Amino acid sequence: MNIEFIKKNFFNKTSRLVSDYKEFSVVVPLVKINNDIHILFEIRSQNLSQPGEVSFPGGAIEDGENHYLAGLRELNEEVGIEYKVVEKIAELDYFPTPFNFVIYPFLIYINDFDFKKVSINKDEVESIFTVPLSFFINNEPLKYKVNVKMEIPENYPYHLIPNGKNYNWRKGYYKTYFYIYENKIIWGLTARIIYDFIKQIRL
Repeated sequence: MNIEFIKKNFFNKTSRLVSDYKEFSVVVPLVKINNDIHILFEIRSQNLSQPGEVSFPGGAIEDGENHYLAGLRELNEEVGIEYKVVEKIAELDYFPTPFNFVIYPFLIYINDFDFKKVSINKDEVESIFTVPLSFFINNEPLKYKVNVKMEIPENYPYHLIPNGKNYNWRKGYYKTYFYIYENKIIWGLTARIIYDFIKQIRL
């Protein structure tokens, strides 16, 4: 082992999340409805995890797949919207979670959106709906904090760390937001992505 080997090994390396994080991509679709800008949402199929929840189009990023293109692929697979009608506006801030996955959101605009042209994949999507962007601009979400604590296994090697079982573990929390629009509850990561997006609009 020498320094030249290390330089060669790390040549052109770029930073990324550690490998034990699963990566997901979602798109935040803006559409025009009656001359107003709306956000398009899905309601998850009963066949999926978190059935019946409101979400954005998206899913797991496949090996070697571009993050943005993964979001577009999921958009096409879930509601049949073709790439050619989509305009990329921005890559939004990504969200690492305490649950070993990270979400990469992309803000897009769907040109000439028409509900009649949507082809819903019922295996993944129960239905779709839109909410005026102005609703999120004019309404703050409900905000709550959920405490995140360490649960240490019985066979943990306490003898290897200072103070052993009395080690002062850090404590954290996880923010949860809720938007209530008519009879729809938009919460969790979907609401956090919206909240972050709306903060950028208000700057």
